[in-house]
Amino acid sequence: NNYYEFGGTKEIWREAQRLPLDDWTVEVGGLVNHPRTYDLDMIKREFNIEERVYRFRCVEAWAMVVPWAGFPMRELAIAADPKPEAKFIKFQSYYDPDISTGPAWPPSAYMPWPYTEGLRIGEMMNDLAFFAIGIYGRELPKQHGAPIRMVVPWKYGYKGAKSIVKIEFTAEQPETFWNVKVPSEYGFEANVNPNVPHPRWSQAEERIVGSGRPWDWETQPTLLYNGYEEFVTDLYA
Repeated sequence: NNYYEFGGTKEIWREAQRLPLDDWTVEVGGLVNHPRTYDLDMIKREFNIEERVYRFRCVEAWAMVVPWAGFPMRELAIAADPKPEAKFIKFQSYYDPDISTGPAWPPSAYMPWPYTEGLRIGEMMNDLAFFAIGIYGRELPKQHGAPIRMVVPWKYGYKGAKSIVKIEFTAEQPETFWNVKVPSEYGFEANVNPNVPHPRWSQAEERIVGSGRPWDWETQPTLLYNGYEEFVTDLYA
């Protein structure tokens, strides 16, 4: 699991326990008619929490299937009532340099904190776009982005910002963490596409997490849009 705010290794769960969850709020604002700040009780009360099972595809070419609990992003967008000039949404993750000290390498001071991600408004309004507050029948653990994170299953996993504290509707495309850090490797759109290789590896196949020893995982062909082509193709016509 990756959570760069707490380090650069995959065994991040111990370090991620530093994440403070008390009195968590999510600020929704920008180009909207109804700006609002939600706490977790409000989120659970005002949005219909449901379970969804999605394929998950990492840009590092591994894949798995994950059962999430949460609600469609478009429900929050409808509640916010975006203004006509709103074309994008910027999502900001929790960051406190005294708590989320980042990886030792590359040095955290050279990373573009806080972690931000972005979608076009049409992508956020797509029925598949999801805010998760649970996983595997439990509340999200801290290492998976508690208490609320993005899930956009037709895109690579780095588009799924964790531990969201702010959602801002904007007229211009927002800067996003990995696109700023390494634009040649991590695009803003980041749709899963077997025909577009990462500069350092092919995306034509994916390794299945849990299908054996990590160095001997089974592989299978990568599907366009991670298998959700019929649901999202119209977004990119």
